[in-house]
Amino acid sequence: MNVVAEMLLNDPAPAAIWATLIVLTFPALLVLGSPEAMRHPGRMLRDVLATVRAALSSSSAPAPDPSGEQRWAAEVRVAADRAAISAQRWQELWEQAETTMTAAYESWLDADERLRRATLAARWGTPWSVRTCEEYAARERFLHNAVSAACARGDLPAEALADATAGRNGWDARLHPVDQELVIAKATAAYRRHCYEVAATAERTAWHDVDLARRASSSLNREAEVATLPAEVHSPATVTATIRPVAVPAL
Repeated sequence: MNVVAEMLLNDPAPAAIWATLIVLTFPALLVLGSPEAMRHPGRMLRDVLATVRAALSSSSAPAPDPSGEQRWAAEVRVAADRAAISAQRWQELWEQAETTMTAAYESWLDADERLRRATLAARWGTPWSVRTCEEYAARERFLHNAVSAACARGDLPAEALADATAGRNGWDARLHPVDQELVIAKATAAYRRHCYEVAATAERTAWHDVDLARRASSSLNREAEVATLPAEVHSPATVTATIRPVAVPAL
């Protein structure tokens, strides 16, 4: 056993004094070992204290709760799944609206074609007939039957039959059947155009809704993907103090 070991075993007080002196003189060694620290010793001491505080705070920071993150990820995933189902339903509604708009457009084109044919037929004029009560009664029956058939096909609204029976809103039972056909064709083309415009507006609204639903579903899916990543990937980075490098002399 050498002298130093014997002294530490018999009297540890000098070793404790030496250790205390080394600890106390270590900041002074850091200051003396750097020209920058010699010019600004106070700043150097503050940097050393900041480093110590950062080390203590990082070691005492509470660990993240993995169960809370798992619950959050599960909730976000449920919301994303529901948003996907909702987007699919809006997609189906838009497809129905688009089908309705296409059918309304084709019906409008068909009604417009019939209007052209009725207009050409009316240019030839109407045949002469005796203006008797039987003639006017026949014209009235023809008008009511034609309007009723048009309402059954969907070419005219249901209230058109009541208007034709009452002789209002442009319906005149005294007209010749050729002229009545022209009036019905005009009313049908106008009504079919109105139906197409309503269907087109509904299709645009449905497309706007499905676009919003898709964006919401995509956003929630991205949020769910981020939430399911490991905690160390998406957790906030630990803030560390920025310390200027200081030259330390070799002991």
